[in-house]
Amino acid sequence: MARVVTPNYASKRRPPTPGWVHSPIGRALVPIRRWWLDNVVADVDHTAVIAKIAGESDASPRYIFMVMMSAGIAILGMLLSSPAVVIGAMLLSPLMSPIIGAGFALASGKLKWLRISIRALTIGTIAAILFTALIVLVSPLQTVTSEIAARTQPNLFDLLVALFSSLAGSYALIRGREGTIVGVAIATALMPPLAAVGYGLATLNWTVFGGALALYITNFLTIALSATIMARLYGFRTDLSARQGWFQNFGIFVVFVALAIPLGFSLRDIAFEANAQRVVQDVIAESFPDKARVNVTGIDWDAEPVVVTGTVDTPQFNSNANAEIKRRFEARFEREVVIAVEQYRVGTDPGAAEAAELARAKDEQRAQATERQIAEMVGELALVAGVEKSEVTVDRDNRRAIVQASHLPGLTVEGWRVLEGRVDAGMPGWSVELRPPLLALPSITLSEGEPDAAGQQALDVVAWAARRQGLGINLAGREGEAFDAVAAQLRERGVTLTQTNGGSPDRIEARWQALPE
Repeated sequence: MARVVTPNYASKRRPPTPGWVHSPIGRALVPIRRWWLDNVVADVDHTAVIAKIAGESDASPRYIFMVMMSAGIAILGMLLSSPAVVIGAMLLSPLMSPIIGAGFALASGKLKWLRISIRALTIGTIAAILFTALIVLVSPLQTVTSEIAARTQPNLFDLLVALFSSLAGSYALIRGREGTIVGVAIATALMPPLAAVGYGLATLNWTVFGGALALYITNFLTIALSATIMARLYGFRTDLSARQGWFQNFGIFVVFVALAIPLGFSLRDIAFEANAQRVVQDVIAESFPDKARVNVTGIDWDAEPVVVTGTVDTPQFNSNANAEIKRRFEARFEREVVIAVEQYRVGTDPGAAEAAELARAKDEQRAQATERQIAEMVGELALVAGVEKSEVTVDRDNRRAIVQASHLPGLTVEGWRVLEGRVDAGMPGWSVELRPPLLALPSITLSEGEPDAAGQQALDVVAWAARRQGLGINLAGREGEAFDAVAAQLRERGVTLTQTNGGSPDRIEARWQALPE
Protein backbone atom coordinates (compact mmCIF):
# COMPACT_ATOMS: atom_id res chain seq x y z
CA MET A 1 0.00 0.00 0.00
CA ALA A 2 1.25 3.44 -0.96
CA ARG A 3 2.63 5.56 1.86
CA VAL A 4 1.63 9.17 2.05
CA VAL A 5 3.83 11.60 3.91
CA THR A 6 1.61 13.29 6.47
CA PRO A 7 2.21 16.62 8.16
CA ASN A 8 3.03 16.88 11.82
CA TYR A 9 0.15 18.53 13.67
CA ALA A 10 1.28 17.41 17.09
CA SER A 11 2.18 20.93 18.16
CA LYS A 12 -1.39 22.19 17.46
CA ARG A 13 0.06 25.45 16.19
CA ARG A 14 -2.49 27.90 14.93
CA PRO A 15 -2.24 28.48 11.13
CA PRO A 16 -0.86 31.86 9.99
CA THR A 17 -3.25 34.79 10.02
CA PRO A 18 -4.59 35.45 6.48
CA GLY A 19 -4.57 38.93 5.01
CA TRP A 20 -8.35 39.29 4.90
CA VAL A 21 -8.46 39.39 8.73
CA HIS A 22 -7.20 42.99 8.62
CA SER A 23 -10.18 44.15 6.52
CA PRO A 24 -13.29 45.61 8.24
CA ILE A 25 -15.30 42.46 7.65
CA GLY A 26 -12.33 40.33 8.69
CA ARG A 27 -11.96 42.19 12.00
CA ALA A 28 -15.65 41.53 12.72
CA LEU A 29 -15.12 37.81 12.09
CA VAL A 30 -11.99 37.51 14.25
CA PRO A 31 -13.83 36.30 17.37
CA ILE A 32 -15.62 33.60 15.38
CA ARG A 33 -12.38 32.53 13.75
CA ARG A 34 -10.58 32.41 17.10
CA TRP A 35 -13.38 30.33 18.64
CA TRP A 36 -13.33 27.96 15.66
CA LEU A 37 -9.57 27.44 15.85
CA ASP A 38 -9.46 27.03 19.62
CA ASN A 39 -12.58 24.92 20.18
CA VAL A 40 -13.04 22.95 16.95
CA VAL A 41 -9.84 22.71 14.90
CA ALA A 42 -7.63 22.21 17.95
CA ASP A 43 -9.57 19.07 18.93
CA VAL A 44 -8.90 17.31 15.61
CA ASP A 45 -6.09 14.77 15.40
CA HIS A 46 -4.99 15.76 11.90
CA THR A 47 -2.20 13.21 11.67
CA ALA A 48 -4.48 10.29 12.57
CA VAL A 49 -7.23 11.44 10.21
CA ILE A 50 -4.90 11.81 7.24
CA ALA A 51 -3.21 8.49 8.00
CA LYS A 52 -6.58 6.73 8.04
CA ILE A 53 -7.91 8.32 4.85
CA ALA A 54 -4.63 7.90 2.98
CA GLY A 55 -4.40 4.25 4.03
CA GLU A 56 -7.77 3.51 2.42
CA SER A 57 -7.28 5.52 -0.79
CA ASP A 58 -5.32 2.94 -2.79
CA ALA A 59 -6.72 0.38 -5.24
CA SER A 60 -6.33 -2.86 -3.30
CA PRO A 61 -7.75 -6.19 -4.56
CA ARG A 62 -10.43 -6.02 -1.85
CA TYR A 63 -11.42 -2.53 -3.02
CA ILE A 64 -11.77 -3.64 -6.67
CA PHE A 65 -13.75 -6.76 -5.70
CA MET A 66 -16.16 -4.82 -3.49
CA VAL A 67 -16.69 -2.16 -6.17
CA MET A 68 -17.57 -4.88 -8.71
CA MET A 69 -19.95 -6.64 -6.32
CA SER A 70 -21.64 -3.38 -5.39
CA ALA A 71 -22.04 -2.43 -9.05
CA GLY A 72 -23.40 -5.89 -9.87
CA ILE A 73 -26.05 -5.70 -7.15
CA ALA A 74 -26.93 -2.15 -8.19
CA ILE A 75 -27.55 -3.03 -11.86
CA LEU A 76 -29.63 -6.07 -10.88
CA GLY A 77 -31.74 -3.90 -8.61
CA MET A 78 -32.17 -1.32 -11.36
CA LEU A 79 -33.15 -3.95 -13.96
CA LEU A 80 -35.70 -5.33 -11.50
CA SER A 81 -36.86 -1.79 -10.50
CA SER A 82 -36.18 -2.73 -6.88
CA PRO A 83 -35.04 0.24 -4.75
CA ALA A 84 -34.34 -2.13 -1.85
CA VAL A 85 -31.76 -4.05 -3.89
CA VAL A 86 -30.14 -0.80 -5.06
CA ILE A 87 -29.84 0.32 -1.43
CA GLY A 88 -28.18 -3.01 -0.66
CA ALA A 89 -25.54 -2.24 -3.30
CA MET A 90 -24.77 1.06 -1.57
CA LEU A 91 -24.01 -0.75 1.66
CA LEU A 92 -21.08 -2.48 -0.05
CA SER A 93 -19.66 0.38 -2.09
CA PRO A 94 -16.10 1.45 -1.09
CA LEU A 95 -15.94 4.41 -3.50
CA MET A 96 -16.02 6.90 -0.66
CA SER A 97 -12.39 6.30 0.33
CA PRO A 98 -10.55 7.38 -2.86
CA ILE A 99 -12.89 10.31 -3.53
CA ILE A 100 -12.60 11.71 -0.02
CA GLY A 101 -8.88 10.98 -0.23
CA ALA A 102 -8.65 13.07 -3.41
CA GLY A 103 -10.40 15.94 -1.66
CA PHE A 104 -8.06 15.87 1.34
CA ALA A 105 -5.05 15.52 -0.97
CA LEU A 106 -6.11 18.69 -2.78
CA ALA A 107 -6.50 20.52 0.52
CA SER A 108 -3.09 19.47 1.80
CA GLY A 109 -1.28 19.87 -1.53
CA LYS A 110 -0.09 16.23 -1.60
CA LEU A 111 0.21 15.47 -5.32
CA LYS A 112 1.41 11.90 -4.78
CA TRP A 113 -1.60 11.15 -2.60
CA LEU A 114 -3.86 12.80 -5.18
CA ARG A 115 -2.44 10.58 -7.96
CA ILE A 116 -2.99 7.45 -5.82
CA SER A 117 -6.60 8.42 -5.13
CA ILE A 118 -7.36 9.29 -8.76
CA ARG A 119 -5.79 6.00 -9.87
CA ALA A 120 -7.96 4.02 -7.42
CA LEU A 121 -11.08 5.90 -8.52
CA THR A 122 -10.30 5.30 -12.22
CA ILE A 123 -9.69 1.58 -11.72
CA GLY A 124 -12.85 1.20 -9.64
CA THR A 125 -14.91 3.13 -12.19
CA ILE A 126 -13.71 1.06 -15.15
CA ALA A 127 -14.14 -2.22 -13.26
CA ALA A 128 -17.70 -1.31 -12.23
CA ILE A 129 -18.72 -0.22 -15.75
CA LEU A 130 -17.32 -3.34 -17.42
CA PHE A 131 -18.80 -5.69 -14.82
CA THR A 132 -22.28 -4.14 -15.04
CA ALA A 133 -22.08 -4.18 -18.86
CA LEU A 134 -21.27 -7.91 -18.73
CA ILE A 135 -24.27 -8.59 -16.47
CA VAL A 136 -26.59 -6.65 -18.80
CA LEU A 137 -25.27 -8.49 -21.86
CA VAL A 138 -26.16 -11.92 -20.43
CA SER A 139 -29.41 -10.73 -18.83
CA PRO A 140 -32.76 -11.43 -20.52
CA LEU A 141 -34.02 -8.14 -19.03
CA GLN A 142 -32.63 -5.15 -20.89
CA THR A 143 -35.48 -2.65 -20.84
CA VAL A 144 -34.98 0.87 -19.49
CA THR A 145 -36.65 0.79 -16.08
CA SER A 146 -37.67 3.75 -13.95
CA GLU A 147 -34.56 3.20 -11.76
CA ILE A 148 -32.31 3.51 -14.83
CA ALA A 149 -34.20 6.43 -16.36
CA ALA A 150 -33.93 8.36 -13.09
CA ARG A 151 -30.12 8.47 -13.51
CA THR A 152 -30.08 9.85 -17.06
CA GLN A 153 -31.04 13.49 -16.49
CA PRO A 154 -28.85 15.15 -13.85
CA ASN A 155 -30.12 18.35 -12.27
CA LEU A 156 -29.26 20.75 -9.48
CA PHE A 157 -30.90 18.56 -6.85
CA ASP A 158 -28.49 15.73 -7.73
CA LEU A 159 -25.58 18.10 -7.09
CA LEU A 160 -27.07 19.01 -3.71
CA VAL A 161 -27.43 15.33 -2.80
CA ALA A 162 -23.75 14.79 -3.58
CA LEU A 163 -22.79 17.98 -1.72
CA PHE A 164 -24.64 17.10 1.46
CA SER A 165 -23.40 13.50 1.34
CA SER A 166 -19.82 14.66 1.02
CA LEU A 167 -20.09 17.20 3.82
CA ALA A 168 -21.59 14.55 6.11
CA GLY A 169 -18.95 11.99 5.13
CA SER A 170 -16.05 14.39 5.54
CA TYR A 171 -17.32 15.56 8.92
CA ALA A 172 -17.73 11.99 10.14
CA LEU A 173 -14.20 11.08 9.08
CA ILE A 174 -12.67 14.17 10.64
CA ARG A 175 -14.52 13.76 13.92
CA GLY A 176 -13.88 10.00 14.06
CA ARG A 177 -17.53 9.05 13.65
CA GLU A 178 -17.32 7.28 10.32
CA GLY A 179 -19.38 4.18 9.69
CA THR A 180 -21.29 2.24 7.08
CA ILE A 181 -24.08 4.78 6.92
CA VAL A 182 -21.66 7.49 5.80
CA GLY A 183 -20.42 5.36 2.91
CA VAL A 184 -24.04 4.64 1.96
CA ALA A 185 -24.80 8.35 1.76
CA ILE A 186 -21.94 8.93 -0.67
CA ALA A 187 -22.63 5.70 -2.61
CA THR A 188 -26.18 6.99 -3.16
CA ALA A 189 -24.73 9.64 -5.45
CA LEU A 190 -22.20 7.36 -7.17
CA MET A 191 -23.05 3.69 -7.55
CA PRO A 192 -26.48 3.84 -9.31
CA PRO A 193 -25.23 6.30 -11.99
CA LEU A 194 -22.13 4.13 -12.49
CA ALA A 195 -24.31 1.02 -12.97
CA ALA A 196 -26.47 2.95 -15.44
CA VAL A 197 -23.33 3.83 -17.43
CA GLY A 198 -22.59 0.10 -17.74
CA TYR A 199 -26.17 -0.52 -18.86
CA GLY A 200 -25.90 2.17 -21.56
CA LEU A 201 -22.62 0.70 -22.79
CA ALA A 202 -23.98 -2.86 -22.97
CA THR A 203 -27.17 -1.88 -24.81
CA LEU A 204 -25.47 0.81 -26.94
CA ASN A 205 -28.02 3.26 -25.56
CA TRP A 206 -25.92 6.41 -25.74
CA THR A 207 -28.65 8.58 -24.21
CA VAL A 208 -28.53 6.54 -21.02
CA PHE A 209 -24.74 6.24 -21.22
CA GLY A 210 -24.16 9.97 -21.63
CA GLY A 211 -26.72 11.09 -19.06
CA ALA A 212 -25.57 8.63 -16.39
CA LEU A 213 -21.90 9.42 -17.05
CA ALA A 214 -22.61 13.15 -16.71
CA LEU A 215 -24.37 12.50 -13.40
CA TYR A 216 -21.49 10.34 -12.14
CA ILE A 217 -18.82 12.91 -13.06
CA THR A 218 -20.88 15.72 -11.54
CA ASN A 219 -21.32 13.81 -8.31
CA PHE A 220 -17.73 12.69 -7.80
CA LEU A 221 -16.39 16.18 -8.57
CA THR A 222 -18.88 17.65 -6.11
CA ILE A 223 -17.95 15.12 -3.43
CA ALA A 224 -14.20 15.58 -3.89
CA LEU A 225 -14.33 19.38 -3.90
CA SER A 226 -16.71 19.46 -0.93
CA ALA A 227 -14.27 17.24 0.95
CA THR A 228 -11.53 19.74 0.05
CA ILE A 229 -13.57 22.58 1.54
CA MET A 230 -14.20 20.64 4.75
CA ALA A 231 -10.52 19.75 5.03
CA ARG A 232 -9.55 23.41 4.61
CA LEU A 233 -12.09 24.48 7.24
CA TYR A 234 -10.65 21.99 9.72
CA GLY A 235 -7.10 23.16 9.18
CA PHE A 236 -5.69 20.45 6.89
CA ARG A 237 -3.15 22.72 5.21
CA THR A 238 0.52 21.91 4.66
CA ASP A 239 2.25 22.49 1.37
CA LEU A 240 0.11 25.27 -0.11
CA SER A 241 1.17 28.88 0.09
CA ALA A 242 -1.40 31.58 0.73
CA ARG A 243 -1.39 32.47 -2.95
CA GLN A 244 -1.89 28.82 -3.97
CA GLY A 245 -4.68 28.51 -1.42
CA TRP A 246 -6.55 31.43 -2.92
CA PHE A 247 -6.08 30.02 -6.43
CA GLN A 248 -7.45 26.71 -5.20
CA ASN A 249 -10.44 28.37 -3.60
CA PHE A 250 -11.16 30.27 -6.78
CA GLY A 251 -10.84 27.10 -8.86
CA ILE A 252 -13.28 25.23 -6.61
CA PHE A 253 -15.74 28.11 -6.87
CA VAL A 254 -15.47 28.11 -10.68
CA VAL A 255 -16.03 24.35 -10.88
CA PHE A 256 -19.11 24.55 -8.68
CA VAL A 257 -20.53 27.37 -10.77
CA ALA A 258 -19.73 25.50 -13.99
CA LEU A 259 -21.57 22.46 -12.65
CA ALA A 260 -24.47 24.33 -11.12
CA ILE A 261 -25.42 26.43 -14.17
CA PRO A 262 -26.30 23.58 -16.61
CA LEU A 263 -27.80 21.54 -13.77
CA GLY A 264 -29.91 24.52 -12.81
CA PHE A 265 -31.21 24.78 -16.38
CA SER A 266 -31.99 21.07 -16.31
CA LEU A 267 -33.89 21.48 -13.05
CA ARG A 268 -35.74 24.42 -14.55
CA ASP A 269 -36.83 22.24 -17.49
CA ILE A 270 -37.99 19.50 -15.12
CA ALA A 271 -39.92 22.04 -13.05
CA PHE A 272 -41.46 23.51 -16.22
CA GLU A 273 -42.64 20.07 -17.35
CA ALA A 274 -44.07 19.31 -13.91
CA ASN A 275 -45.93 22.64 -13.77
CA ALA A 276 -47.01 22.26 -17.39
CA GLN A 277 -48.44 18.84 -16.56
CA ARG A 278 -50.66 20.48 -13.96
CA VAL A 279 -51.65 23.31 -16.32
CA VAL A 280 -52.51 20.84 -19.10
CA GLN A 281 -54.63 18.88 -16.64
CA ASP A 282 -56.51 22.09 -15.81
CA VAL A 283 -56.93 22.86 -19.54
CA ILE A 284 -58.45 19.43 -20.14
CA ALA A 285 -60.68 19.69 -17.06
CA GLU A 286 -62.23 22.93 -18.41
CA SER A 287 -63.86 20.93 -21.21
CA PHE A 288 -65.71 18.54 -18.86
CA PRO A 289 -68.19 18.73 -15.95
CA ASP A 290 -66.96 19.39 -12.44
CA LYS A 291 -67.30 15.73 -11.44
CA ALA A 292 -64.97 14.54 -14.21
CA ARG A 293 -61.60 13.10 -13.24
CA VAL A 294 -58.64 13.89 -15.54
CA ASN A 295 -55.51 11.75 -15.85
CA VAL A 296 -52.77 13.15 -18.11
CA THR A 297 -50.65 10.14 -19.08
CA GLY A 298 -48.09 11.83 -21.30
CA ILE A 299 -46.86 15.10 -22.82
CA ASP A 300 -44.17 14.93 -25.50
CA TRP A 301 -42.71 18.45 -25.51
CA ASP A 302 -39.95 17.46 -27.94
CA ALA A 303 -42.42 16.49 -30.67
CA GLU A 304 -43.54 19.00 -33.26
CA PRO A 305 -46.43 19.48 -32.78
CA VAL A 306 -46.64 18.63 -29.06
CA VAL A 307 -48.50 15.37 -28.32
CA VAL A 308 -50.80 15.16 -25.27
CA THR A 309 -52.36 11.85 -24.26
CA GLY A 310 -54.67 11.16 -21.35
CA THR A 311 -57.95 9.78 -20.09
CA VAL A 312 -61.03 11.35 -18.51
CA ASP A 313 -63.65 9.65 -16.34
CA THR A 314 -66.76 11.72 -16.96
CA PRO A 315 -70.51 11.32 -16.31
CA GLN A 316 -71.22 13.03 -19.64
CA PHE A 317 -69.43 12.62 -22.97
CA ASN A 318 -68.18 15.67 -24.85
CA SER A 319 -67.87 14.89 -28.56
CA ASN A 320 -65.92 18.13 -29.20
CA ALA A 321 -63.59 17.72 -26.22
CA ASN A 322 -60.37 17.17 -28.18
CA ALA A 323 -61.03 20.23 -30.38
CA GLU A 324 -61.78 22.39 -27.32
CA ILE A 325 -58.66 21.16 -25.50
CA LYS A 326 -56.54 21.82 -28.59
CA ARG A 327 -57.85 25.40 -28.84
CA ARG A 328 -57.27 26.11 -25.14
CA PHE A 329 -53.80 24.51 -25.16
CA GLU A 330 -52.59 26.49 -28.18
CA ALA A 331 -53.93 29.70 -26.67
CA ARG A 332 -52.14 29.01 -23.36
CA PHE A 333 -48.79 27.71 -24.66
CA GLU A 334 -48.72 29.24 -28.18
CA ARG A 335 -47.65 25.90 -29.67
CA GLU A 336 -49.41 23.47 -31.98
CA VAL A 337 -50.64 20.32 -30.31
CA VAL A 338 -52.13 16.93 -31.10
CA ILE A 339 -54.68 15.85 -28.47
CA ALA A 340 -55.46 12.18 -27.84
CA VAL A 341 -57.73 12.15 -24.79
CA GLU A 342 -60.01 9.13 -24.29
CA GLN A 343 -63.29 9.51 -22.40
CA TYR A 344 -64.74 6.85 -20.09
CA ARG A 345 -68.37 7.09 -19.01
CA VAL A 346 -68.85 6.73 -15.25
CA GLY A 347 -71.82 7.27 -12.95
CA THR A 348 -72.43 10.30 -10.78
CA ASP A 349 -71.70 8.32 -7.62
CA PRO A 350 -68.65 9.91 -5.87
CA GLY A 351 -66.82 6.59 -5.88
CA ALA A 352 -67.53 5.72 -9.51
CA ALA A 353 -64.56 7.66 -10.91
CA GLU A 354 -62.21 6.16 -8.33
CA ALA A 355 -63.48 2.66 -9.11
CA ALA A 356 -63.06 3.20 -12.85
CA GLU A 357 -59.57 4.59 -12.39
CA LEU A 358 -58.62 1.69 -10.12
CA ALA A 359 -59.93 -0.84 -12.65
CA ARG A 360 -58.00 0.88 -15.45
CA ALA A 361 -54.83 0.94 -13.34
CA LYS A 362 -55.20 -2.79 -12.72
CA ASP A 363 -55.65 -3.39 -16.46
CA GLU A 364 -52.52 -1.35 -17.19
CA GLN A 365 -50.62 -3.23 -14.50
CA ARG A 366 -51.67 -6.56 -15.99
CA ALA A 367 -50.68 -5.37 -19.46
CA GLN A 368 -47.26 -4.26 -18.18
CA ALA A 369 -46.82 -7.57 -16.39
CA THR A 370 -47.67 -9.41 -19.61
CA GLU A 371 -45.13 -7.38 -21.56
CA ARG A 372 -42.46 -8.15 -18.95
CA GLN A 373 -43.42 -11.81 -19.14
CA ILE A 374 -43.10 -11.76 -22.92
CA ALA A 375 -39.72 -10.00 -22.73
CA GLU A 376 -38.45 -12.57 -20.24
CA MET A 377 -39.71 -15.42 -22.41
CA VAL A 378 -38.14 -13.99 -25.57
CA GLY A 379 -34.84 -13.49 -23.78
CA GLU A 380 -34.81 -17.01 -22.36
CA LEU A 381 -35.81 -18.58 -25.69
CA ALA A 382 -33.12 -16.64 -27.56
CA LEU A 383 -30.53 -17.64 -24.96
CA VAL A 384 -31.51 -21.32 -25.06
CA ALA A 385 -31.71 -21.42 -28.87
CA GLY A 386 -28.41 -19.58 -29.33
CA VAL A 387 -29.95 -16.87 -31.54
CA GLU A 388 -30.71 -13.16 -31.38
CA LYS A 389 -33.93 -11.98 -29.74
CA SER A 390 -35.14 -10.63 -33.08
CA GLU A 391 -35.31 -14.22 -34.39
CA VAL A 392 -37.96 -15.23 -31.84
CA THR A 393 -41.48 -14.99 -33.30
CA VAL A 394 -44.18 -13.99 -30.80
CA ASP A 395 -47.88 -14.48 -31.64
CA ARG A 396 -49.64 -12.44 -28.95
CA ASP A 397 -53.14 -13.26 -30.18
CA ASN A 398 -52.62 -17.01 -29.86
CA ARG A 399 -50.08 -16.66 -27.01
CA ARG A 400 -47.44 -18.65 -28.83
CA ALA A 401 -43.67 -18.18 -29.25
CA ILE A 402 -41.59 -19.91 -31.93
CA VAL A 403 -37.83 -19.99 -32.53
CA GLN A 404 -35.54 -21.95 -34.84
CA ALA A 405 -32.52 -23.04 -32.82
CA SER A 406 -28.95 -22.95 -34.06
CA HIS A 407 -26.64 -25.95 -33.78
CA LEU A 408 -25.03 -26.42 -30.37
CA PRO A 409 -22.26 -29.06 -30.19
CA GLY A 410 -23.14 -32.09 -28.07
CA LEU A 411 -26.88 -31.35 -27.76
CA THR A 412 -29.17 -34.11 -29.10
CA VAL A 413 -32.77 -33.92 -30.33
CA GLU A 414 -33.89 -35.24 -26.95
CA GLY A 415 -31.89 -32.47 -25.24
CA TRP A 416 -33.70 -29.82 -27.30
CA ARG A 417 -37.05 -31.31 -26.31
CA VAL A 418 -36.10 -31.12 -22.63
CA LEU A 419 -35.04 -27.48 -23.02
CA GLU A 420 -38.35 -26.60 -24.66
CA GLY A 421 -40.21 -28.25 -21.80
CA ARG A 422 -38.32 -26.19 -19.23
CA VAL A 423 -39.03 -22.89 -20.97
CA ASP A 424 -42.67 -23.84 -21.59
CA ALA A 425 -43.17 -24.78 -17.92
CA GLY A 426 -41.98 -21.33 -16.89
CA MET A 427 -44.54 -19.58 -19.14
CA PRO A 428 -48.03 -20.67 -18.02
CA GLY A 429 -50.70 -19.78 -20.54
CA TRP A 430 -48.21 -19.70 -23.42
CA SER A 431 -47.26 -22.30 -26.02
CA VAL A 432 -43.54 -22.42 -26.67
CA GLU A 433 -42.15 -24.10 -29.81
CA LEU A 434 -38.41 -24.62 -29.98
CA ARG A 435 -37.50 -25.97 -33.40
CA PRO A 436 -34.27 -27.96 -33.18
CA PRO A 437 -31.66 -28.19 -35.94
CA LEU A 438 -31.77 -31.27 -38.20
CA LEU A 439 -29.97 -33.85 -36.07
CA ALA A 440 -29.86 -37.66 -36.07
CA LEU A 441 -33.02 -39.19 -34.62
CA PRO A 442 -32.85 -41.79 -31.83
CA SER A 443 -33.48 -45.51 -32.49
CA ILE A 444 -36.73 -47.00 -31.17
CA THR A 445 -35.74 -50.10 -29.19
CA LEU A 446 -38.13 -53.08 -28.90
CA SER A 447 -38.78 -55.73 -26.28
CA GLU A 448 -41.18 -58.64 -26.65
CA GLY A 449 -42.73 -57.25 -29.80
CA GLU A 450 -43.34 -53.67 -28.53
CA PRO A 451 -41.30 -50.56 -27.67
CA ASP A 452 -39.63 -50.82 -24.29
CA ALA A 453 -39.37 -47.83 -21.90
CA ALA A 454 -36.36 -46.33 -23.72
CA GLY A 455 -37.97 -47.08 -27.07
CA GLN A 456 -41.24 -45.35 -26.10
CA GLN A 457 -39.26 -42.27 -25.01
CA ALA A 458 -37.39 -42.32 -28.34
CA LEU A 459 -40.69 -42.60 -30.18
CA ASP A 460 -41.99 -39.51 -28.34
CA VAL A 461 -38.83 -37.60 -29.28
CA VAL A 462 -39.16 -38.60 -32.97
CA ALA A 463 -42.80 -37.49 -33.04
CA TRP A 464 -41.94 -34.17 -31.36
CA ALA A 465 -39.05 -33.42 -33.73
CA ALA A 466 -41.15 -34.26 -36.81
CA ARG A 467 -43.95 -31.92 -35.70
CA ARG A 468 -41.52 -29.11 -34.92
CA GLN A 469 -39.72 -29.41 -38.26
CA GLY A 470 -42.81 -30.18 -40.35
CA LEU A 471 -40.91 -32.97 -42.13
CA GLY A 472 -41.67 -36.62 -42.80
CA ILE A 473 -39.92 -39.62 -41.20
CA ASN A 474 -38.63 -42.80 -42.78
CA LEU A 475 -38.91 -45.92 -40.56
CA ALA A 476 -36.62 -48.87 -41.20
CA GLY A 477 -37.31 -52.17 -39.42
CA ARG A 478 -38.56 -55.77 -39.62
CA GLU A 479 -42.22 -56.06 -40.61
CA GLY A 480 -44.48 -57.26 -37.82
CA GLU A 481 -46.82 -56.13 -35.07
CA ALA A 482 -44.21 -53.98 -33.33
CA PHE A 483 -43.28 -52.19 -36.55
CA ASP A 484 -46.96 -51.56 -37.39
CA ALA A 485 -47.71 -50.36 -33.84
CA VAL A 486 -44.88 -47.83 -33.91
CA ALA A 487 -45.95 -46.54 -37.33
CA ALA A 488 -49.58 -46.25 -36.12
CA GLN A 489 -48.55 -44.19 -33.08
CA LEU A 490 -46.56 -41.76 -35.20
CA ARG A 491 -49.36 -41.36 -37.73
CA GLU A 492 -51.85 -40.68 -34.91
CA ARG A 493 -49.57 -37.79 -33.86
CA GLY A 494 -49.68 -36.29 -37.34
CA VAL A 495 -46.30 -37.53 -38.61
CA THR A 496 -45.93 -38.31 -42.33
CA LEU A 497 -44.20 -41.70 -42.76
CA THR A 498 -42.53 -43.90 -45.27
CA GLN A 499 -41.57 -47.45 -44.30
CA THR A 500 -38.56 -49.54 -45.30
CA ASN A 501 -38.34 -53.27 -44.54
CA GLY A 502 -35.11 -54.64 -43.04
CA GLY A 503 -32.74 -53.97 -40.21
CA SER A 504 -32.43 -55.32 -36.69
CA PRO A 505 -35.31 -57.27 -35.07
CA ASP A 506 -34.88 -55.43 -31.73
CA ARG A 507 -34.94 -51.84 -32.95
CA ILE A 508 -36.52 -49.54 -35.51
CA GLU A 509 -34.39 -46.82 -37.08
CA ALA A 510 -35.93 -43.37 -37.70
CA ARG A 511 -34.43 -41.03 -40.28
CA TRP A 512 -35.50 -37.79 -41.89
CA GLN A 513 -37.05 -38.15 -45.30
CA ALA A 514 -35.06 -36.63 -48.16
CA LEU A 515 -35.48 -32.86 -48.23
CA PRO A 516 -36.90 -31.37 -51.45
CA GLU A 517 -34.38 -29.87 -53.83
